[in-house]
Amino acid sequence: MRIFFLLMLLIATSSANAQLGFCSGSKGDPIFHEDFTGITSLQSNVTTYNFVSRNPDDGDYTISSQLGIHNGNWHTSFPQTTKSNGQALIVNASFSAGKFYQFKVTNLCESTTYEFSAFLMNVYNRATNYCPDGGFPINVKFQIWDETDTVLLGEGDTGDIGSTNTPQWKQYALTFRSQPGQGSIILKMFNNGVGGCGNDLAIDDIIFRSCGDFTEINTYDDQPSPYGICEEDTPAAVTLNAQSESIVYNTHFYQWQKSTDDANWTDIAGETQNILQVSGITSSAYYRVKVAEDAANLSGSFCNSASDGFLVKVLKTPLAPISNGDKTSCSNESIPELSVKVEADEKVDWYNAPSGGNLLAENTTYFQPAQAGTYYAQASKKDYNCVPGPRTAVKLVINPAPSAEDETAYLCSGSSIVLDAGIPNLNYTWSTGESTQQITITSAGNYYVEITNSNNCSTTKNFEVSAVQLPVIKDIRSLERTVNIDLQAQGNFEYSLDGQNFQLSNEFLNVKGGIYTAYVRNINGCETVFRQFAHLVIPQYITPNNDGQNDFFEVRGISFFGKSYIRIFDRYGKLIKSGYGAGFRWDGTFSDKPMAAEDYWYEITIEGFAPKKGHFSLLR
Repeated sequence: MRIFFLLMLLIATSSANAQLGFCSGSKGDPIFHEDFTGITSLQSNVTTYNFVSRNPDDGDYTISSQLGIHNGNWHTSFPQTTKSNGQALIVNASFSAGKFYQFKVTNLCESTTYEFSAFLMNVYNRATNYCPDGGFPINVKFQIWDETDTVLLGEGDTGDIGSTNTPQWKQYALTFRSQPGQGSIILKMFNNGVGGCGNDLAIDDIIFRSCGDFTEINTYDDQPSPYGICEEDTPAAVTLNAQSESIVYNTHFYQWQKSTDDANWTDIAGETQNILQVSGITSSAYYRVKVAEDAANLSGSFCNSASDGFLVKVLKTPLAPISNGDKTSCSNESIPELSVKVEADEKVDWYNAPSGGNLLAENTTYFQPAQAGTYYAQASKKDYNCVPGPRTAVKLVINPAPSAEDETAYLCSGSSIVLDAGIPNLNYTWSTGESTQQITITSAGNYYVEITNSNNCSTTKNFEVSAVQLPVIKDIRSLERTVNIDLQAQGNFEYSLDGQNFQLSNEFLNVKGGIYTAYVRNINGCETVFRQFAHLVIPQYITPNNDGQNDFFEVRGISFFGKSYIRIFDRYGKLIKSGYGAGFRWDGTFSDKPMAAEDYWYEITIEGFAPKKGHFSLLR
């Protein structure tokens, strides 16, 4: 606690004149507190400035809770950081430095140290850039005079308080000591700043209170406030010890007080020592001690100081946590969190049983279960080892969601297909707006159906429907006993030479010569295309050496056809041999002379079919 007061003193003196400073000890209740509530204007003996009911000009003032209404260069509101957060004295400083406020404060005690404090604010809004270089800063001098206005008891300057982009209050303080026989003082405030754009200020919460030795309360075993007592341990007893410094007072007299709200205090009869023994405690209460140099000064609030309130807190056994509701989800959804509400000073632990059981999570009002079940939340007081309260059951139900797999379908040209949600007796919502298990479509595209069961769990099944590509026969190639059916574009097709037996390969082996029909269809069973063709077994080479193997160029299977004619040419286009197809044979000679070993060309004409042309090799 002592560190806190020293820190406040450092903060005050770091940005203000070193003459200013807060009381570093314990303070009494305010003797005087001017928060400007209920005041419309100041009396003529308080200020020489002119009162206006609007934002003031130079040398004017007003009292209001509103700011910047008719002045767009001022902040538009007061921040809620003062004690009263209401009206304030708003002053537009005169061009010439001088006093703008004077007030007599009575009911002081003689030979007593006091703290005067006030909140100040530069009301010019630096963000408007209306005044050059941020405007002139405000600068206020505080003076405390004796009641005769002849003895200066204390003074100090705030130093320059520059403008800011956002409204900011700052509290300043000055300590002084009253003289023997003195019961009142005169407070004076002066404008030290240079007149001009920006030197405008607001003042709020002018407070006078006694300043005494710093007094701190701890328990006898040195426990700080709040001191917790578990309800199951009541009625209880505690011993409080007040420790005071000896910087301001030469002697110390004490009066213990009790409060239920840390604001309204009642003396505890007979408790005038620095130690207080409290017994029979069954409810929470605050305790503090007033300290004075003379016992007579303890009877009022003006001639003494007081410690901070020390809270003896009876920790009521928590009630069962309030459930935020059981949760229900679907198996295809994220598992929701369970949660409960408890008091701010309570923490929650989660268990898997109404009593005992395993600890699943601690110090959290939220719990993320891994599976369905009933879970139990239990509240206990934070930072205390008191008996926890009863547990609250919170249930998680996970309903099964429909299971469906996406499908890919193919649509034949000019036809329709049926899309099936696949799970009967549920609710269906199709992307087409239909609500039946099956729908019929006539165009390719992406479709989906939302399938919902009786537990209101849903899943979405997607259908990718592609238009089927019809095959187009580009060529049918015969290579000896092999037939290849070539298409203009690749796809998922199957092939046949008899219209009954289909295969995925476009190549047929060991095909005898003859007239055939090639059939091609999409594997989805769409329209079948076909083309009749002549299959001839034409040698790729001949070796006329009379060994009985490939000695002649002859076309097998040509006898299956009607009228046919064959011609053979050398590489220069010279006709070497010709004749009707049936029985045609060439032995590799011309005019009974062997022809050279090289490539030769053939042309086969069959009535009703396109001519077949190609080449073969003669090998020697």
